[in-house]
Amino acid sequence: MLRLPKRHFNALDLSRLLAACAVLFWHYQHLFVPPVDFEFHVRRSISPFYHQLAWAYDYGHVAVEYFWAVSGFVFAHVYLADTAARTRFWPARVARLWPLHLLTLAVVAVLQVIYTAINHTAFIYHHQDWWHFALNLAMAQTWGWQVNQSYNGPTWSLSTEILAYAAFWVMLPALRRMPLALALPVALGMFALIFDNVVPPGAPAETLGAKLGTVVNCIGYFFAGVAVYGVALKGWLTVPRLAVMAPVLAFAGWEISGMKVHGHDGAILLGTLSVLAATLAIDLADRGDTLRIGRRLGDASYGIYLWHFPLQLALVLLVDAMFGTRAVFRQPVFLVIFIGASIVAGFASHRWFERPAQRLVMRWFDGLKHARDAAS
Repeated sequence: MLRLPKRHFNALDLSRLLAACAVLFWHYQHLFVPPVDFEFHVRRSISPFYHQLAWAYDYGHVAVEYFWAVSGFVFAHVYLADTAARTRFWPARVARLWPLHLLTLAVVAVLQVIYTAINHTAFIYHHQDWWHFALNLAMAQTWGWQVNQSYNGPTWSLSTEILAYAAFWVMLPALRRMPLALALPVALGMFALIFDNVVPPGAPAETLGAKLGTVVNCIGYFFAGVAVYGVALKGWLTVPRLAVMAPVLAFAGWEISGMKVHGHDGAILLGTLSVLAATLAIDLADRGDTLRIGRRLGDASYGIYLWHFPLQLALVLLVDAMFGTRAVFRQPVFLVIFIGASIVAGFASHRWFERPAQRLVMRWFDGLKHARDAAS
């Protein structure tokens, strides 16, 4: 058996929405950055409700690793049992990812031109040139050819994940025969490179070590998700076991977080596995599919993630024109506006742009396939 009997993992989908919102809190600090052409560190404690939401403001970025692990789990669920998966894989990826990516790239490019004309420097991501634009068009902006993040900067994680997709696609025939036996060594091998400092992800962003470390880290988390699915296929992840594993992993992550050497990296890994275990326990216990609303809510996560930076840029331009100071972002109302607008944009984008564009692109691919088959 290569597919779990449960069709949809609704709690997992809902957790994607929550993870996207966690990134919003981490990136809220962008709104305090003045027009500078160099790195600027913000004291995050000035953010609204900081004492109540400190964890989200300080650690919201770790949601990216969780996204990668969830992707691995979901891809294993969708593609391992699908014998035609390799043919449909890339058309489906292009249809799902590129339309909104290209739209938000264009929006950011226009807004950055306006911002730069006013402030003589770009907002947050300063490499706004034709080379980096071309890399972004191909979603190759973190494959090692970049100087640093550019344009719609948060899409760096999607660009990196494309390489994990490629590895999964290449290995798919072998993964069908032995999903756990193959995915687990790949994940462990990637994490070994990180924890042995062969490719440290914490190096300066411009260095080759940081660029390779990001890719290796992504592949590690992605295949960790595939490995978890492989364990679930064997029937080893029962609800009681998962209910015990989740807090144990969380506690272990907390305990090692203070270690000087890779304590932070280890805590993120164990924390990711803890949340994955908890959501999987909820889904396996929900045999009546009572959490199916989670599927609809999770659909907005991609739009939230891609729209939040363009919205920040537009909000900064508006606030600069109206108030002349970004200190107003310390007011709770602006946090509500930013979070609310990002969530609304995510849902609206999925319904009125992403789904229609996805259907259109898939019809185009189908037309190409039919034309090719007719010609042969």
